[in-house]
Amino acid sequence: MQGAWSAAQRRLHWAMAGLVFVNFLLALVMVALPLSALFAKILTYQLHKSLGLLLIPLWVWRLWLLARRGRPAPFMLPGWQQGAARWGQGLLYALLITVPVLGFLSAAAAPVAVETVFFLILPIPHPFPPNQALYDVLRPLHQGAAWGLVVLAMGHGAVAIHHHRRGLPVLQGMWRGP
Repeated sequence: MQGAWSAAQRRLHWAMAGLVFVNFLLALVMVALPLSALFAKILTYQLHKSLGLLLIPLWVWRLWLLARRGRPAPFMLPGWQQGAARWGQGLLYALLITVPVLGFLSAAAAPVAVETVFFLILPIPHPFPPNQALYDVLRPLHQGAAWGLVVLAMGHGAVAIHHHRRGLPVLQGMWRGP
């Protein structure tokens, strides 16, 4: 690919960004819900898990598109900025898969065995039984990685806006194409 991200790559980029944002807000709500609202809490957790699991095949599809169609040529930026962009995007890709995998593993290890049911339709078997010690390790890793993903994504967006304001068509290329 020489000039721009494909329409499929652009749509997938924004779909995943939206899913991450909605799921992060959902996570804040689900942990704040009191046990007196148990039904709402369970439904919110199931939706959070379902949206997280949805990110995994979308991530695979995104990597497949990247391998098949490539990426546009980089903009004329100082070398350190190009290097920072490569590292930042690589870390975003890594966190986009790490966060949902850690979340699923956390759900599996949770001391209270609650089945994961994808959009309340398809039961997803857990790879191991509840394990408090493992849960105590996985849950903070999932939470920390999720915060890292959101902060990095916000920085990614802020840098895109910064470059847009300086006349580079970075944001336009990901929003509307060439």
